[in-house]
Amino acid sequence: MCYKEQVKKYLEYCEFRKELDWNTLKAYRIDLKQFFEYVQEDMPKKGKIEEYITELHKKYKQKTIKRKIASIKAYYNYLEECEIIEDSPFRKIKVKFKETKVLPRIVPREEIEQLLNYMYSLGSRDNNKQEKYWLRDVAVIETLFATGARVSEVSNIRVDSVNLNTGLIRIMGKGGKERYIQIASADILDVLKRYYDQNASEIKKSGFFFVNSRGSRYTEQSIRLMLKKYTKLAGIDRNITPHMFRHSFATYLIEEGVDISCVQQILGHSSIKTTQIYIHIAAKKQAEILRELHPRNRMNILIAA
Repeated sequence: MCYKEQVKKYLEYCEFRKELDWNTLKAYRIDLKQFFEYVQEDMPKKGKIEEYITELHKKYKQKTIKRKIASIKAYYNYLEECEIIEDSPFRKIKVKFKETKVLPRIVPREEIEQLLNYMYSLGSRDNNKQEKYWLRDVAVIETLFATGARVSEVSNIRVDSVNLNTGLIRIMGKGGKERYIQIASADILDVLKRYYDQNASEIKKSGFFFVNSRGSRYTEQSIRLMLKKYTKLAGIDRNITPHMFRHSFATYLIEEGVDISCVQQILGHSSIKTTQIYIHIAAKKQAEILRELHPRNRMNILIAA
């Protein structure tokens, strides 16, 4: 069987048996296509695979390389488990490398406040059609910051996953893992209810909670463009992305003293090591606070030479 047919079967296995999410499947499809276009063989030897890995190191950042190698490795593990090959070549290939840690970028609290204040200032409109879209955009931004969910998770929230009475939302995360997040703010819940009331027919028809002007799912890219538009209109120079709300959510909770294991559960991280990076951000803020506000700085102490 040629690699195209085999990869197709593998992706179907990932979608229907492993129930992986759309973004993971998309990454697998891209990574495997790129790999086979380079090696030009159905079953490349160990040397050819190592040659490809070297090429990855020449072109991409460590995080991307790690993902692309993991995609190929998972494919070969599948072939081995299905007894299509006897042994995965990755058993004899060392792919360890040091990954540079990049601290997450967050949105300053005052800029989040500035953005939301501007968006809410647009609420007094007579045009019902415009109000529908305004309510949707406010509801999306509030949901991103209130839950710390990924933009793909917010975009894919199903209507039956939202309880507008209790404020409980079911989020489908990576690998089909679900978690529940509580909308604890009465103001945010009120916006979600108003948005739903204005868009109920389109929402019920599409099955998704957030819908576009055509009554279809409000896509990740549409949310990014929407955020970019409002950020500019609000007079904020910073390039704010939806994922920065996730980073901000986690960092500010830790700064407020929330236990890291609780933040891990809310974010849907499988390992607490992933969540620990936000401790470094919070520690940086702590150092800034102590440097500027510690009472010792205002004491008149005579220090002997």
